[in-house]
Amino acid sequence: MAEKPCALIVGAGSGLSASLARLFAKNGYDIALAARDPDKLGELVPETGARAYACDGSREADVAKLFDAVASDFGALEVAVYNASFRTRGPITEIRAADVEKSLAVTVYGAFLMGQAAAKVMLPRGQGSIFFTGASAGVKGYPQSAPFAMGKFALRGLAQSMARELSPQGLHIAHFVIDGGIRPVDMSVEGDKMLEPDAIAETYLHVHQQHRSSWAWEVELRPWVETF
Repeated sequence: MAEKPCALIVGAGSGLSASLARLFAKNGYDIALAARDPDKLGELVPETGARAYACDGSREADVAKLFDAVASDFGALEVAVYNASFRTRGPITEIRAADVEKSLAVTVYGAFLMGQAAAKVMLPRGQGSIFFTGASAGVKGYPQSAPFAMGKFALRGLAQSMARELSPQGLHIAHFVIDGGIRPVDMSVEGDKMLEPDAIAETYLHVHQQHRSSWAWEVELRPWVETF
């Protein structure tokens, strides 16, 4: 029997990551979930048949250990998603430098580490998708949110650069601009005024399944009530 393809989600949690895990599992993928605290994944692991790994995505040694474990535990890595970020807010004159450093480390340095490791795994096969979860802060900086904008702008640049370098070698790199609030799993919202995580996940799967003659390197998603 052929090995099942594997989908790895770094920065796994209860929102979009959980929707991605469920959807890819439903479509025949083995699921690997990486989080600083795997215990928080609760019922998601048995629900999706996933394996959970402790990993601080901003630490090179942790990422290397993660990819070694995934290679040992699963078949071919077909999809890698970086879904981690850290946001700190405040007036530019008052933001703590240590918080800015952490925001950049989690939001973009960790994305680089995962993207590099995934590319090394996928390039010998000449196929695979590497996806990065961005935000509207990656295309417009908001007041009192400089560190988040710095990280998300850099994340977009990383994705674009990787797409131009790696697409001709068979790897699909994509950046998803999430322009709006994602509905928390424990929040009931009237109508569909917030981004539904299951609907976002459907877009990730669609982009992964695109024919390479018409790959998208960036997709922007927003609820119908969100202003541009």
